Amino acid sequence: MMRHAPLEALSDIDTAGDVFATADGERLFYRDVGTGRPVVFIHGWTLSSEIWRGQLDWLAGQGLRAVAYDRRGHGRSSRPAAGAAGYDYDSLASDLAALLDSLDLEDVVLVGHSMGAGEVVRYLARHGDDRISRVMLVAPTTPYNLKTADNPEGIDRSVYDGMTAALQADLRGFLSAGMPGFLGSNPECALVDWAISIALQAALPAQIGCMRAFAETDLRAETRAVRLPTLIVYGSADTPNIIASSQRSHAAIAGSRLDVYDGAPHGLFLTHRERFNRDLLAFARG
Repeated sequence: MMRHAPLEALSDIDTAGDVFATADGERLFYRDVGTGRPVVFIHGWTLSSEIWRGQLDWLAGQGLRAVAYDRRGHGRSSRPAAGAAGYDYDSLASDLAALLDSLDLEDVVLVGHSMGAGEVVRYLARHGDDRISRVMLVAPTTPYNLKTADNPEGIDRSVYDGMTAALQADLRGFLSAGMPGFLGSNPECALVDWAISIALQAALPAQIGCMRAFAETDLRAETRAVRLPTLIVYGSADTPNIIASSQRSHAAIAGSRLDVYDGAPHGLFLTHRERFNRDLLAFARG
């Protein structure tokens, strides 16, 4: 059975939070609640920290510190000037580093959803794991999505080109069409409207740039280099590509654990929130 976040909690966008500065001068919004071991959330493509609302305050109530931020160009964060770089994984990982440094976080549990898993892996490769104790990858896009001669199980570039064209032609229509994959086959209308309202906050250049990042970045070697305790979770009703990516990430990360949520879609932390929160809490306390 689907377990949705209470609809009364999803009626608007929470604006309470703060900002931190990135190395190149962007100002990114974040929420920071609770005390104890910090759990830092990185959201998926075209979303924001708001999508983690069902985790932040709950974890704080369990004696942990929960932090989530809006990726550059998303949510309430600043948007790089037209034509500026910044949506590649190097830049996005540097933004994560700036957050951890500005808050001086240690013993961190990193939680990355979908393309956010790529930010986790690139951060560990470029910035090290001194601040990090554990990693949770939720329906990850790692280690490599693009179909190439040495990655024949990937997705053809033409598919991503078609998705970019659809975004440019009808953004709301594209996002609406993707909601069954994100929230399941029969999501509640209020939950769909809330999720779309979050997705629409992202700037179109950010959506396109980030799609290129998770589609084209080869993180195979960096994924194999992860040596921290790692939990990977995905739903059995997610797309074949995400299921394959989750399994390949598990195979690449020595000692990682793989958990499958039967019948869950891509946004399993929303639809199966109670189980997800329990699993996350147990892993973070481990």
